[in-house]
Formats: sequence, structure tokens, C-alpha cells
Amino acid sequence: MSTSHAVVVEKYAERHYISRFKKKYKGAWDTTWRAILEEFKRIDTLIGINSFVEIITDSAEIKICKTEFRVAGTQESRHASGNRCIIAIHKNITTVKVLLVYDKGDVGSNNETANWKAVIKENYPDYCDIL
Repeated sequence: MSTSHAVVVEKYAERHYISRFKKKYKGAWDTTWRAILEEFKRIDTLIGINSFVEIITDSAEIKICKTEFRVAGTQESRHASGNRCIIAIHKNITTVKVLLVYDKGDVGSNNETANWKAVIKENYPDYCDIL
């Protein structure tokens, strides 16, 4: 049986990235975002089951994961879309914190992982030690 997680969208993610998706996709974004939040509520059931949740680091209290999504109504697969979320799963308080929601182009294409890790370290000092 899976645990239901509370989902918290960090202000930085909302201000810097999600707002762009809202403008670009309008109504389709609302549908997409509701589906993403529902997935995050039951994140434990998705880890290890499919390829669109990747564990980046797993400490005693926190898992940092990268997930993939596609916007409702588009024809691309989750992976091909280039749309990603970086989340922190806080095990002890059963909470998923949405740290980043981005298109690969938002963080630079040379080394996507290094780029988003730098953004996380710069804007979320609590996660520096586990990345």
C-alpha cells in the first residue's frame, strides 16, 4: 500500500519556471499540472516501476528525483518533450517538494544535470549537502 504525500510547490519553482508553462500552454497546462500533482501524491508507487522517475540521490531522510512529463494535448512522449521536474521527497514527513519544473532549454543544453544541480544548490541551500 502506498503512502499519500503532501505536495508543496516551492515559490522559486512557481515564479521562475511554472509561470512560463502557464503562459505557453494556457488551459492544457492546468490539466497537466493537476495530473503531475496527483502523481507526486503517490510518488512511491512510481519509483522503480517506470523510467520517468529517476532517483538522483537517496539520503536517510530525503530522495531527490528527476521526473519527466508531457503537456496534455501534445504528441511528444514524456522523454522527448524535454519537460522535467526536480522533486525532493521528504520521507519522514511524507512530503514531496517541487523544486524545479523546466524544459531542457531552460537550464542549458550542454550538461543538463550539472546545470539544474547548480540551480538547486544556489536557490535551495538545504539540499547542497546531498547533491
